[in-house]
Amino acid sequence: MEYPKVCLRRGEEAGVRKGQRLIYDNELDWADDICTDGCVVDVLDSRQHFAARGFFNSKSRLAVRVLTRDEAEPIDRAFFARRIESAWRMRQALGFADSCRVVFGESDGLPGLTVDKFADCLSFQIACLGLERWKPELIAILAELFSPRGIYERDDLPVREKEGLPLIKTCVYGTVPEELVIREHDARMLVSIANGQKTGHFLDQQENRGRLKPYAPGQDVLDLCCCTGGFSIHAALYGAKAVEAVDVSEDALALVRRNAALNGVQDVVTTTCANVFDLARQYVREGRQYGLVICDPPAFAKSRKALENAYRGYKELNLQCMKLVRPGGYLVSCSCSQFMTPELFLGMLREAAQDAGRDARLLESLLQSRDHPASLSSEQALYLKGDILQIL
Repeated sequence: MEYPKVCLRRGEEAGVRKGQRLIYDNELDWADDICTDGCVVDVLDSRQHFAARGFFNSKSRLAVRVLTRDEAEPIDRAFFARRIESAWRMRQALGFADSCRVVFGESDGLPGLTVDKFADCLSFQIACLGLERWKPELIAILAELFSPRGIYERDDLPVREKEGLPLIKTCVYGTVPEELVIREHDARMLVSIANGQKTGHFLDQQENRGRLKPYAPGQDVLDLCCCTGGFSIHAALYGAKAVEAVDVSEDALALVRRNAALNGVQDVVTTTCANVFDLARQYVREGRQYGLVICDPPAFAKSRKALENAYRGYKELNLQCMKLVRPGGYLVSCSCSQFMTPELFLGMLREAAQDAGRDARLLESLLQSRDHPASLSSEQALYLKGDILQIL
């Protein structure tokens, strides 16, 4: 099959040949007149040789999302079925079953597509125009592969507007309940696919929540930016004496309380609705201290331009957290800002410890759960990082 052509500027082909899956508009020299937004194009190098094949959109800064570098591989229904099945087999081989990310965009060779499994239901997001045209086939493939109770479209992410796509939230197959229960390690968690964060629940911290087990027994715990209580519930189940879950959203805290009751730890977990910056400073002034402090705020740096201010915000919050840890206790600190690299994040923690006048020891480094594999050819794929510190 012949595809329309676009051509890279001289010197831009090296990254594509090494695995780069996102080609920006300023990396292209020209595009065929027959190229239409959302179509599949062949990407040529400056010598007019085939380099890749992918979705084209002239209205997006991401002009081409690469699907394959194999000139003999057509983009058809069988292509998407192979990629999705391969992604699911990989998760199963790693031991995931009940709930996990099934497809993680370019890391699974499907840039712009996210699919999450929550028990017997699926939730998906499409972030590019080209994939939108394949949506009926993608839904059919997911239905055939998983035989789910229901499939929900969570296409309410703002990036769709940059692709010229409408925002959509709807059940597209079967039935999806207003809430369902998933299992994470020893915890049962309520999930609202239609109204929860991202595609319904922060699965990227799933394995990190399980890593609290050695640090929680007998501790009084402060969980800042707790969202629906993933870390709080795990800490309580792992033997914490008391857990205070803090978030600025009362709706999130209501779900924390219901999750605590679901797991039989309602007498251990309490909730506080507050701005975590203000509350941390207040607790420091009051001289409070905890055996385990968890700090998992939302992304402070959503662009490179915001990184400097974000760094200061992370440092200030973590400085206060370190003061709240009693000597010998633990701090679990995370960042989901992709521009805050693991090296930069650890450097920030080092500065925070110095300014707090506390010595800190690195016990573990954390990354996003293995069902969110970070392709080394994509800077955007590695976004979640964290560290477990002992504060002396």
